[in-house]
Amino acid sequence: MKLTVTVITLNEADHIEFALSSVAWADEIIVIDSGSTDGTVDIARRHATRVEVLDWPGYGAQKNRAADLASNDWILSLDADEHVPADLADEIRRVLEQPEAAGYRIPRVTWYLGRWIRSTDWYPDPQLRLYDRRVGRWSLRQVHESVEMPQQPGRLTHELEHYAYRDVSHHLRTIDRYTTLAAEQWAAEGRRTTALAAIIHPPLAFLRNYVLRGGFRDGGAGLLVSALNSYYVFLKLVKLWERQQKAPQLVAKATLEAGHPRHEQPDRPTRAR
Repeated sequence: MKLTVTVITLNEADHIEFALSSVAWADEIIVIDSGSTDGTVDIARRHATRVEVLDWPGYGAQKNRAADLASNDWILSLDADEHVPADLADEIRRVLEQPEAAGYRIPRVTWYLGRWIRSTDWYPDPQLRLYDRRVGRWSLRQVHESVEMPQQPGRLTHELEHYAYRDVSHHLRTIDRYTTLAAEQWAAEGRRTTALAAIIHPPLAFLRNYVLRGGFRDGGAGLLVSALNSYYVFLKLVKLWERQQKAPQLVAKATLEAGHPRHEQPDRPTRAR
C-alpha cells in the first residue's frame, strides 16, 4: 500500500524540517498551513510533495482536508513537533505490505526537560495516526481530536517521538489555550461542574500521574509533569465553572435587550479621549 503523510502547520519553522525529513521515505507528503509568518511554508516546500495555505476551520477539519488531498488512501497523520524514527518507519512499511486492520495506534513518547517521559498520563499515549481514509475520519472536537472508525484498530510497537514543549513557559501557555478549548467543548456537550469538583479532582489526578502511573520514576521531570497535568485538570474545570456563572448573566442581558430594542434606548455619551 502506498502512503501519504499529512501535516498541518502554523508557525512551526523550528520543528517542521525535522518532522518532514523523518518521513522522506513516504510516497507523498502533504502540508496544509493556516497562515504562518515564520518561514514554515518555505521550509515545507523543500520537503513536501504539496503545500497548501488555507483558512483555519479547526484541528479535525484541517486534518480531514489534508487527507482529502492525498493521492493515496493510507494516511500517516503527523504533527509538526513529532518525528518518526527509523524503527517505526520500518514497522509502518512492513504493516502496509499487508494491513490486517483499517488503522493502527502508535505509542508516543514525549521529550521534556532533557529526558524521554515514559510515565504519567503522557505514556504510552497511543495515537491512531496510521489509517485508511476510506474507513476513518477525524472528529470535529475543538481539542483532543481523534480518528473515528467503526472497527477496532491494530497497534504498532515502536514509538513516535514528540517534542511538545520548548520549556515550562511554553507548556503553561499551551495548557491555558487547550483548557479553554476543552471547557468550550464540554459546555457545548452540556457538561457541568462545581467549584468543589475543581478542588477534589486535581489532587486525584496528581496521585494517578505521580504514583499509579509512575511519574516518580522520572525524577524532577516526572514530578513537574504530574503537577502540571493536575493543574490542567484544575484549569479545565474552573473554566467550565466560570462559563456556567456567566451563562445566567448572558441570558438576563439578552432578555433585557429583547424587551428594550437598541433604537429605543437613549444615546450614551461618548467618553472624551
